[in-house]
Amino acid sequence: MKKILFLLITGLTVSVSHSQEVSDAVRYAQDNLTGTARFRAMSGAFGAVGGDLSSISINPAGSAVFLNNQTGITFSNQNIKNNSNYFGTQISDKENSFILNQAGAVFVFHDHNPSNNWKKIAIGANYENTNNFNNSIVSVGTNPTNSIGDYFSEFANYSNGGSPVPFQIINNNNISYTYKNLGSNYPNGQYPNLSGYSAQQTYLGSQGKIIGYDNVSNSYPSRIPAGGNYYQENEIFSSGYNSKLSFNIATSYKDRIYLGANLNVHITDYRRTSSFYEDNDNPLLPTETISNLRFNNDLYTYGNGFSFQLGAIAKVTESFRLGLAYESNTWYELYDELSQSLYTTTDVIGGQSQYYDINPDVLNVYESYTLQTPGKTTFSAAYVFGKSGLISVDYAIKDYGNTKYKPNDSGFKGLNNDISNQLTTAGELRVGAEYKIKQLSLRGGYRFEGSPYKNGTTIGDLNSYSGGLGYNFGGTRVDLAYSYLERKSNQGFFATGFTDGANITSKLNNVSLTLLFEL
Repeated sequence: MKKILFLLITGLTVSVSHSQEVSDAVRYAQDNLTGTARFRAMSGAFGAVGGDLSSISINPAGSAVFLNNQTGITFSNQNIKNNSNYFGTQISDKENSFILNQAGAVFVFHDHNPSNNWKKIAIGANYENTNNFNNSIVSVGTNPTNSIGDYFSEFANYSNGGSPVPFQIINNNNISYTYKNLGSNYPNGQYPNLSGYSAQQTYLGSQGKIIGYDNVSNSYPSRIPAGGNYYQENEIFSSGYNSKLSFNIATSYKDRIYLGANLNVHITDYRRTSSFYEDNDNPLLPTETISNLRFNNDLYTYGNGFSFQLGAIAKVTESFRLGLAYESNTWYELYDELSQSLYTTTDVIGGQSQYYDINPDVLNVYESYTLQTPGKTTFSAAYVFGKSGLISVDYAIKDYGNTKYKPNDSGFKGLNNDISNQLTTAGELRVGAEYKIKQLSLRGGYRFEGSPYKNGTTIGDLNSYSGGLGYNFGGTRVDLAYSYLERKSNQGFFATGFTDGANITSKLNNVSLTLLFEL
């Protein structure tokens, strides 16, 4: 069994759990389009329509549109294919998953008193898997200039100006010890004045002979030989989910104005395993020179959060409706667990190859931290053609630059500045239509979401098309939906030192089936 370790630095406070990145914040700030099959078939354009269990997730006033009690459950099959292009080398990988996508119920209480203008109250609860993290991305290619050695050098050199301090860890038996045998890699056998995660990267790089101390420059350069043409492979396998459980209450005034509110509980469970490989055949140096290496990282992030929503729908006429909804920030309390290992091979002129296995076989468990994701405002309009069908449009605004890690002390201040500098306000357009032929309903939709990044390329714009049908058996309804999503991205394999990454085109196909029952 792996030992559970807590990283500490003598005389310092660990302020960042494991060196969070801007991409981590975006992961929890973004929601994928999920919900009932009807909702997905119309691309989620339900802000002014209501009357669907998943419409509650957009506008909580939507439950007051229901005429009768209703319960439903949705299952989805998701297939995602990632096409990677890394310095001209193209490769594809895909992941398929089957999930419980949605489950919920709404209960409607009518007031038949003709003198009371508040005609009904609706109470509901709805669960949705707002983001399915099951994914697989593989990138392969030859980098003409940059090596992962710059990643380890960056951490070692970051705080070299401070006084070196011993790097300590304390295991679950409260026995402290200091990493030893770093030899001549550091002056006087001591270590750079770094925070916990930085010190661990420095330790791995030093023990694996990737970096060493240079007395002349008083720095920690890479021992990977210069010359470029580094063959590299990066594999990322992720799993888990982000889910939202909404407790809803809504009412209607004269069946013309609908008001509602949600209290939301968010749960996240995310696992990512990444493995980076690099080799080169550049000329050797007189000292030990890295020929190839593999760097493994296993991250587990879990926690829960809270948010609330307020919404209103107005019947301007019997056919034309307007909607307005606000979703607050989500306040997450998150926990990280991380394990790392490094395997290297070194060569020296006229000598034999040496193999280094730096696998502490430990699990770093960090203190909890708070992540505040941005709120969202949704404007909606819909036109209902009697009992024949409808057309609906939603436009939502979310400022990703307001995402924050807390507390905003010295550990998170720099990261929050990066978030503010890199992220921007993104708009989301959803258009949906439905046409009814007796008991049969035909549906279609389109969705566009702007990039959350100012550069528009780290994560690009999203385009999605959807369609579906439903059949009403009376007290039971069956809905089927298909949606296609495409998005491009270019995220660095690492956020520090070595930031090169592949151009990824992600294509997601989703099929959803919903069973609905009137109670």
